[in-house]
Amino acid sequence: MKKLLMVTTLALMLMAGNVISAPVNINSASAEMLAENLKGIGLSKAQAIVNYRTQNGPFKHADELVNVKGVGLKTVEKNIQNIQVSKTSAKKG
Repeated sequence: MKKLLMVTTLALMLMAGNVISAPVNINSASAEMLAENLKGIGLSKAQAIVNYRTQNGPFKHADELVNVKGVGLKTVEKNIQNIQVSKTSAKKG
């Protein structure tokens, strides 16, 4: 019985890992990574984020994402726990 409980618990933890988004650095992540890990961000908006940081330099704060066309405050708020901002320069692409 204990083995069954342990196996079930492990399986649930692994499945939860697929549902929960991973933290993503908005200054270095690719458009694909942004779209995959941020709720409400599809590939088009993710590419807009990459284009914005390429033209304007790296983000200093997560709330600066609202400056990207199509990204609103609610989107930032629901992703705030998964947004990382590094001080390094942004990578293109």
